[in-house]
Amino acid sequence: MSKQNVYDNNVFFEKYRSSRGNEVNFNDCIETPILLAMLPDLHGKTILDIGCGMGQHAKQYSDMGAEAVLGIDISEKMLEYAKEHNKADNIAYRRMAMEDIDAINQQFDLVTSSLVFDYVEDFGGLMMKIRNLMKKDAEFVFSMSHPIVTAWDGVYDRYTRTETGERLYANLRNYCREGLRKVDWVVNGYECYHRTVSSLINALTGAGFMIEECREAHISDEMREKYPALFGGTIHRPEFIFFRCRKMPGK
Repeated sequence: MSKQNVYDNNVFFEKYRSSRGNEVNFNDCIETPILLAMLPDLHGKTILDIGCGMGQHAKQYSDMGAEAVLGIDISEKMLEYAKEHNKADNIAYRRMAMEDIDAINQQFDLVTSSLVFDYVEDFGGLMMKIRNLMKKDAEFVFSMSHPIVTAWDGVYDRYTRTETGERLYANLRNYCREGLRKVDWVVNGYECYHRTVSSLINALTGAGFMIEECREAHISDEMREKYPALFGGTIHRPEFIFFRCRKMPGK
């Protein structure tokens, strides 16, 4: 099974770190507020953060009262940054591919993940591994790129535009054709896996999860008008999709 580690590519990592260093970016302005709003009370909880990256969410969970946070990521560069900039006594970081989480000998009150499941080939298999790491009645909150976004195959522009470049509407192509996408985005041959919304839902329920909430990314009209080059396309499509799930009794 392929285990992508694009964040240890120097070009990709520096581009990502630079974008996260900007005060206005997709993660901090759109993804993080929605993800945090979907979390339960974290006081006293043990948390597994899959694909923890630079550790921003792990540090937020620590500050929100978590008892202990384990952040795992495949990228050495991301973990180096996390250990230096987002450390706390109750946070542990471990280098591990998400496909290998069945090697973790622990169960958690909450499992989270932010925008990394697009990289996994066997989504259904990963969901089963996650369920096995969860305590009875534990919760699972995560975000992914929206399937409308991952359907893009790089052949045509994501948007139909006016002559001056204004986005008229989003283009959707090959949505029903699931599988690996290889596109030129930041680096040549960037890889992600596209799945339809129904495939995500069926994988979750098939793994023994009850879906309690689903959200799609949104941002205010004020932010779109203030930063049209960055957020102008968000009126046409949601960039991210979010799920809050619970481990079903008896599973």
